[in-house]
Parts: sequence; structure tokens; C-alpha cells
Amino acid sequence: MKLYIKNIIPVAALSLTLGMTSCVGDLDVKPIDPNLTTDLYVEGLFNKCYATMALAGNGGPDGDCDIDGIDGGTSGFVRQMWNANELTTDEAVCAWGDDGIAQFCHNTYDSSHPMLAGYYARLTTSITYCNQYLNEAESYDATMTAEVRFLRALDYYLLMDAFGNIPFSTTVSKPVRYTRQEAYNFIEKELLEIEPSLSAAQPKKSTDSGYGRVDKAAAWLLLSRLYLNAEVYTGTAQWAKAAEYAKKVMDSSYRLNTTTIGGWSAYQMLFMGDNGETDAAYEAILPLLQDGLKTASYGTSLYLMGSTFDGDVHANKNEPTKTNGTDQTWGGNRALPNLVAKFFPSNNAPQVACYDMTDEAGDDRALFDGKGRTLNVDELGTFKKGYAVAKFTNFKTDGSVGHDAKHPDTDFFFFRKAEAYLAYAEATARQNGGSATTEGVAAINALRARAHASQHTGYSLNDILDEWSREFYFEGRRRTDLIRFGKFGGDNNYNWQWKGGTYNGRNFSANKNIFAIPSNQVNDVIKQNPGY
Repeated sequence: MKLYIKNIIPVAALSLTLGMTSCVGDLDVKPIDPNLTTDLYVEGLFNKCYATMALAGNGGPDGDCDIDGIDGGTSGFVRQMWNANELTTDEAVCAWGDDGIAQFCHNTYDSSHPMLAGYYARLTTSITYCNQYLNEAESYDATMTAEVRFLRALDYYLLMDAFGNIPFSTTVSKPVRYTRQEAYNFIEKELLEIEPSLSAAQPKKSTDSGYGRVDKAAAWLLLSRLYLNAEVYTGTAQWAKAAEYAKKVMDSSYRLNTTTIGGWSAYQMLFMGDNGETDAAYEAILPLLQDGLKTASYGTSLYLMGSTFDGDVHANKNEPTKTNGTDQTWGGNRALPNLVAKFFPSNNAPQVACYDMTDEAGDDRALFDGKGRTLNVDELGTFKKGYAVAKFTNFKTDGSVGHDAKHPDTDFFFFRKAEAYLAYAEATARQNGGSATTEGVAAINALRARAHASQHTGYSLNDILDEWSREFYFEGRRRTDLIRFGKFGGDNNYNWQWKGGTYNGRNFSANKNIFAIPSNQVNDVIKQNPGY
């Protein structure tokens, strides 16, 4: 079997321990094939703890999958996280009607939702791999152990963020139930404990040893994200701590990419096929490694390209016969008017190609294609209803494309240093009566300067929420931001097209700020969330 794993650490062969799979996500999984070896191979299992974030399974995009009961391409971590956190919000809508997509777009998801079951299983299975490593090889290498503990804490964070009360175990065994408060306490404690054992915060390119591995900056940024949402998770705000850890990242040697090459903007370079090889890599605090020949997946960067392009969107004006740098144009996910309005507040976005839209918006981040499209999405199933998003591509800065015609080389930057700037600005604004401090204004203006957008002397909290969208749209975090600002579920009257299942949008119940526990996971230990 050909193994499609781009190694985090170099190993002579990747002989994984325990070909574990999860159709129930109960943290008590067993080998899918009883003939597979169960001898421990430490480096292989260490790589697997990282690889589960970037790959569906060990056998390539069309091979075996870690998650039973769901298509391998659909089960990818980034794809599941993205669908849950973007299609439910004011940023994205999808033309496809299968696998619960419409329920995401209409905010009518429940305990039978197939993709939520897949997301839940992906996270719990990843936790199991980490538990396996820590139970068997904790003493092998202190830094590797700290990294795996970080990955497990990240999985628990995402599980807690999405599902509230969660299954919890630090061994390969049946879990207990943890409330959000208990999960929060564990994640905070883990990150603080492992931080001294992680390698120094040091930006790297793909040619540098350790690219793609967790270091102290990743722990600081996850702590900042945890503290920024603490009031949602625990009822007690932690704005000072959120600002403190964001500032650590800001003061680190990681840096915003401000380089431009070959007519591509510094912002575009973050999402291109050579983003691991250019200075864009120095902004990536946790890149998920992609290579069209070595790390092939339908559920990571390819999903963010194939699903957002049709054959009429051309991201490179110098290559009119090419679309996104791959031969995949699935025509599914596109922008809702609320997202485009962040760049065109007078609702006057022109119907121009994506490479002209940024000039019209006066902002390099407005990577929308309106040519031959309508701004309003009055038909969910028609891709040209709604502007296309040309943010992720497989083009390289020299105009060439990746190694493979189908699968991209574009790494997915799960954490970017830019997040720290907005987290710091928001956290300090919340301590300052809702207005950005002088330092917070400077942080936001640094991002806007990188995008050649106009500078402002002040920002309200609503302005900061809009800036979160401008900088991070379609990167899989919008639901969490809307909830923190009180603009997701509940009687807030912040509406977008198809919110709550109607074209003009309507409020939906606040209980949907937390997803339902998948019905096959509810038992005498794990209880269903209220309202489902």
C-alpha cells in the first residue's frame, strides 16, 4: 500500500501502529484489520498524530479512510471543520444538497446530521491516536511528547467549541463526560504545562527542519483563542489573558508576510501553491502540509479550491485557460452578500473578475469573482447565484502550478500570526469600553496596510468583528467569532440570506450555538445537548 503522508519528521519507512478507525468516535477504537501489525513504531505514530489533520487516511485520497461510514474525501479534518464553521454563517453558502449541506446553510442541523457525525468522529479518532502515542511513548522524546499533547489539546478545544459537553479520556479507553468548563480547565492546564518543553517560536520554510511542527507560538496562540472565547465557554471573561498571549505571538519572530512576487499580493501568497517556500511561510504558525504527490487529499486545500471555483473563474489573469491551478472545479461554495459587503458596504460590488475586484474594493483581500454572477443568492443550488471566492489556489508565484494536476501543493495555514493582531485588538478593546486602544488600532492597521486598505484612527467592536471577516473569511472560524459577538443563535436580529431557512434570514434558537451530539454517541455517559 502506498502511504500518502508527508512526514513531519524524516523516517526510513512509515509503518504505522494500529490501523485505528472510528465509526463511533468513542475514544475506544481498535484496528480495522486484525492482520495489521500492532508493534509500536514511535516515529510513525508521531507522524500520524499530525497527518490526521491533513489526510483522510493512510492510503491516499481514494484509499482507506480513518473514519468509517463517511466518504473518505468528505471526512477530511479541514473540510469538516470548514463546513461546520462557514456554511452555518454569514460568509458562505453551498450549491450542493447532499450530506446535510442544506441543513448547515439553513441552520437546521440536528443529532442525525451526517457531517457533524463525521467531524465528531474525526476529532475523537485524532485524540485516540494522540492517547496511543502518549500511553506508549511518552518518555521517548520530551519535545515530541509536548507536541502530541498540544495536538490532543487542540482536538479537545475544537470538540468543546463545537459540541459543548464532550467525551474525555487521556488513555485508549472508554471516556467520561466533561462539561465545557472541565474541558476548558484541562486544555488551559495542558498548554501551560507543555509550553516550556516545546521548541522555541521560530518561523520556518518547508526547506527548514521542523516546518509544520508545533512550537511555543502555537501554544500561545491557542491559549489566546481559548481565553478570547472564555466567556462563551465558562461564563467568565479572560480578556487580559487573551491579550497577554496574543502579544507573545506578536512579539515573536514570526512575521506578517508583506512580500509581493510576480504581481501576486502579499495576502494572496498565504494561500498559494508555494506558500511553504516563500516568505509567506514565516506567517504560518501551524501549517498543515500538502503536496500533490506526497500528501493527496480531497478534504484539505483541494476542497477550498475545487468547491469554490467553476470553469469561468480564473485566478491568474496571465493564464486565462487555467482556473485555480488544478483541474478541479466543482462549483459549490461561494460568498453570501454579507461577506462581500464587508468590502463594499454600499452593496455596489461590481461584476468583475477576481483579479480586478481587489482594485475596486481598495483591499487586496477582496478575492471575489463577480463576472457573470449575481450578488444575491436567491437560489441555493445555482453556483452563479453569489460571488465566487478565489482565495485559495495552486498557482505558484512564478506563474507555474503544483506538482500534480489534481491535488495541490498549497499548505493550509491553520494558525497565522495575523490572528494574534486581531485577538489583541479585540481583547484590549473589550477592556477599554468597546473601543480599540492605541495599540489595538495599530495592530489592525498593520493588517490593513498589508492589504493596501485605508487606515483608520479608531475601531469599535463591530468594526473589529468585520475585520475578523475581512482577514479570515473562508478559513473555518466564522461561527466561533459570531457566537462570541452575540450574532449567531438567539434573538439578535443579525441576519443573512438563508439564515434560519428563509431567503431574507431570520433568528434561530440560541441552543444551536452548540451542535447536537451525534445520535449514535449519546449514551449513559454522554448526554445530548439542550434543545435537540
